[in-house]
Amino acid sequence: MKSDRLLSILLLLQTRGRVPAGELAARQEVSRRTVYRDVEALSAAGVPVYAERGRHGGIALLPGFRTDVTGMTADEARALFILAAEGAHTALGLDQALGSALRKVMAALPAPHRPAAELTGRRILVDPDRWMGGPRPSADLDELQSAVLTDLRLRIRYRHSGETRLRTYTVDPYGLVAKAGTWYLVADRRGAPQLFRADRVASATLTDAPVRRRAGVELAEVWQQLRRQVEDRPAGVRVTARIRRDRLDLAVRILGGALTGPPRDDPGDQPSSETGDEPGWAVIELAYPVVRAVRQLLQFGDSLEVLGPPEARRVMADAAAALTAVYAADPPP
Repeated sequence: MKSDRLLSILLLLQTRGRVPAGELAARQEVSRRTVYRDVEALSAAGVPVYAERGRHGGIALLPGFRTDVTGMTADEARALFILAAEGAHTALGLDQALGSALRKVMAALPAPHRPAAELTGRRILVDPDRWMGGPRPSADLDELQSAVLTDLRLRIRYRHSGETRLRTYTVDPYGLVAKAGTWYLVADRRGAPQLFRADRVASATLTDAPVRRRAGVELAEVWQQLRRQVEDRPAGVRVTARIRRDRLDLAVRILGGALTGPPRDDPGDQPSSETGDEPGWAVIELAYPVVRAVRQLLQFGDSLEVLGPPEARRVMADAAAALTAVYAADPPP
């Protein structure tokens, strides 16, 4: 819309001072002629804007014309420019809106706060994704977001972990939550809170019925309840393992969710009395929902040994034997 374009030009000029017409045209995705018409429209509306031609020319505002965000402190200004990775805004279709909003905020900041806010945005980045997480399945958030914002019940076709068939549910959404790069729909199903991974929602359809949330209950409260249920879920099997210390940092990063406490020294691996070398092994404790999940530890090869329980050692031995058989055979033609 022209009004949005005029406001964007005004705020950009207020932030930058003088901007070449070509740059304004490129940012607004219009022609230079359109930019000059917009400048004339701003001038007719009483904005003291003018154009300078020539090699160092451009569009500019007369000195002293600006608006301030009154009462904003330097720390408040800096906080606005410490943003998470763009993935969350992109998933919601808000990445362009975010850039526009920040330009407006920057233009409205008191002049003494602008350099610190801009520098903070360039020097600090928050990336919510874990290392070596691999590519994440894509999630279509359009219908989920519509349900959340329009307060309508939602009918979803959903695939649970470990299942291939889809189930159909009618749910009452509270909102969407992004955790470590993964989006979740937080909703009530039959009056009880439930968590749905957005990338497992095969389809989502808005109904005509208004949402039926529990009175006085907000998204943050339901999320905390569901999060505690996941984090406090009793482990099906406790596993003790020892791992070489030169692989310990990597193991902590990869196994973080399964670890039940900090690593400790392996009592059977004492430092050498002659050289004073540090022990080469550490002991870690892990919790898995089922014993077969211990196969996750195969990726550490002979740098990790499962000490117990016996059924976990048998799972590791059987899996290692199966791998040995695969690689002992001739490869397929």
